[in-house]
Amino acid sequence: MSGIQQFDTTMRLLQKTLDLRAKNQEIIGSNIANAETPGYEAKSFQFEEQLQSVMAESALRPVPTRPGHIPLAPDNLEQVNGTVTIAKDTVGFGDRNTVNVDEEMIKLSSNEILYEAAVTMLSKKLSILKYAINGGA
Repeated sequence: MSGIQQFDTTMRLLQKTLDLRAKNQEIIGSNIANAETPGYEAKSFQFEEQLQSVMAESALRPVPTRPGHIPLAPDNLEQVNGTVTIAKDTVGFGDRNTVNVDEEMIKLSSNEILYEAAVTMLSKKLSILKYAINGGA
């Protein structure tokens, strides 16, 4: 793989990561906004495993043998969309709201830190590209 393609892959990965982190931020924000809504079921968004499976360079990748088979993992970066899960009420009393504000605030902070890290890495990649375009000046 040439250096340009590797650079492009990294930038596409960072872009996809930013998109997914932004979606995660929306879901967390929705949970926090509905913390006092009776019957609201908290949602969570997972995408890290899908992203890792796409980026792993494994020769032992499972392949569906028939068109009707369920895909085991996304084939490329564009297919990573994450999954939203809903936390069901297991207690059965109260207002049946499943939002834990403390947990959501921790998720919010963690997601924000990881989003900012991806922005910083993308900025560094663009700085390297700018440096190369300017002939190392």
